Amino acid sequence: MTLSPRMPDLAALEILLAVARTGSVSAAARDVGLSQQAVSARLAALESRTGVRLATRTPRGAHLTPQGAVVVEWADRLLQLAAEVDAGLAALREDSRSTLRVSASLTVAEHLLPGWLVGLQADAARRGQTPIRVVLTATNSDHVIEQVGTNQADLGFIEGPTVPRGLRSRIVGHDELVLVVPPGHPWARRRAPVTAGELAAAGLVTREPGSGTRDYLTAALREALGDGVRQSAPVLELSTAAAVRAAVLAGAAPAVVSRLAAGDDLRAGRLRHVPLEGLRLERDLRAIWTGPRVPPPGALRALLTHIGAPSA
Repeated sequence: MTLSPRMPDLAALEILLAVARTGSVSAAARDVGLSQQAVSARLAALESRTGVRLATRTPRGAHLTPQGAVVVEWADRLLQLAAEVDAGLAALREDSRSTLRVSASLTVAEHLLPGWLVGLQADAARRGQTPIRVVLTATNSDHVIEQVGTNQADLGFIEGPTVPRGLRSRIVGHDELVLVVPPGHPWARRRAPVTAGELAAAGLVTREPGSGTRDYLTAALREALGDGVRQSAPVLELSTAAAVRAAVLAGAAPAVVSRLAAGDDLRAGRLRHVPLEGLRLERDLRAIWTGPRVPPPGALRALLTHIGAPSA
C-alpha cells in the first residue's frame, strides 16, 4: 500500500500530541526537548503537509481545532501501535535484553552507578533472569551527550545545567556542589561565607571544559553576577574528580566539587567545606537517551525502572 504525500511522519505527530497534552507551544517545546521556535515551525509544517488547520495560537496558549482533535485521536492510536512495533523489534534483538552501552559523567559513574548496577544484578538473580551486561564509559557530560546523540551509547548520565535538545531525559538523582579547601587554607578559618564575587575572582582547581561540574558553576556565577562576569583563570585544569581532590589536598587551590565526591574527605576532616553566599549550586542528575519517551522493553528500560526515577 502506497501512502499519499500528505501523510505526516511519526515525529510530527509526536509534536502535535505534545501541544494537545500541554496546551501551549512553549510547554510542548519543554516536553519534547526542542526550542519553542522549532516546535512552532514543525506544527506549521505539519499543517501545511496535511492541508488541515490543526491548532489556533493565542497569547494564552494553543487550542486544537475540531479537525485537530480528530487528528490527535488518530495520532495517539498510531503512535501507540508504533511503540508496540518498536518494543517487539527490541524483543527480537537478543543483545537489547542483555547488553547496555552506558556513558556517564564521572560523578555518576564513580558514586551512583556501582550501587545501581549491583542492585540490578541482584534483582535479576532473584527473578532467575539473565543479568544485564553493562559496557561503561566514564567521561565528561559533553562527551556523554555526544555519544548518546550519535548512537555510541544507549544510555547516558549527565550533570550539566541544561537538558540536551532532541534527547529524552529523566531525573535520576540530586547533588550539590560545595567549595572545599584543606584545613590550613585561610578560608577554612573565616566566619563569613565566601561571596559569588570572591569565588569568581579566585583561582581554583577545576575540571576540564565540558565537565558538568565546571559548566554548572559557570552557569551559577552568571545567574548570580550577570552574563558579563569574568572568572579568574584556573590554577589547574584536571580531567577527573579524584585528581581535583588530590590537588586541593596538596594545597594547590580551593575547588568547587560534588558533595558526593568530597563526602569521605569532609567527614574525615581532610577537607573543609566553606559556605557560599548568593549561589544556587543544587543540581539534578539526569539520564538521557534517544527514541520513545518510554523506552521499549530491554536493558535500558530495566535499568531506569530499577533506579525508579520520575519522568522529566
